[in-house]
Amino acid sequence: MSTGDEIVSLALQHLGEQYVWGARAPMANPNWTGPWDCAEFASWCVYQSTGVLYGVEPQTNPILADAYTGFWYDQAEFDGQLISVVDAARIKGAIVIRRPGSLYTGHIVISDGQGGTVEAMSKNTGVVQHVLTERRWDAGILIPGVDYYKEEKLVEIVFETELYRVTDPMMRGEKIKKIQEELKYRDYLPGSIDGIYGPQTASAVREFQWDNDLVPDGEAGVRTLGALGILDD
Repeated sequence: MSTGDEIVSLALQHLGEQYVWGARAPMANPNWTGPWDCAEFASWCVYQSTGVLYGVEPQTNPILADAYTGFWYDQAEFDGQLISVVDAARIKGAIVIRRPGSLYTGHIVISDGQGGTVEAMSKNTGVVQHVLTERRWDAGILIPGVDYYKEEKLVEIVFETELYRVTDPMMRGEKIKKIQEELKYRDYLPGSIDGIYGPQTASAVREFQWDNDLVPDGEAGVRTLGALGILDD
């Protein structure tokens, strides 16, 4: 039986390779070295190390398979394979996901079992080792047919304490106006400086993240706020 350790070991062999948002990775090619996006990286590592095609459509053809965070979540929910983020943080090779929505993008990483990740992260960093803490996540995922080991030691995960993103109804406030002002000062285009976190502001945040080694998800959390210099405002 394949193991979660094998997933992580394979992922670590690709550190430093190029990230391109929306890149397509050929699942059937065992020699692929990028470019990657986050979902393609996770699905390719799982398929190449375990033979299980997951988080893709179509689910039965590795030549045509295209990975997407939404496919990952929906398949895991259907299979009953969703677990808590806290549990996934202690399981080597588990997947941790932020589910995409109509107003925001998702992200997906491979857990190293000790609170860290291996992930295709951003344009300038590429595939990196990172951490789960102080980021927004929705669930962990275990791949059917894979043998996992849970670390006995608890892993402390601090969930995002300050986060601005597109919601319905839209988020409003002075901090959002400050985000918009800082983006405009740096020649990004957040739209009106009105304190409303709408799609145009999210797009400007995504462009800023793309240029500053951050996950380009359009959500302003502690790392993005810190990069903008307004975390403690």
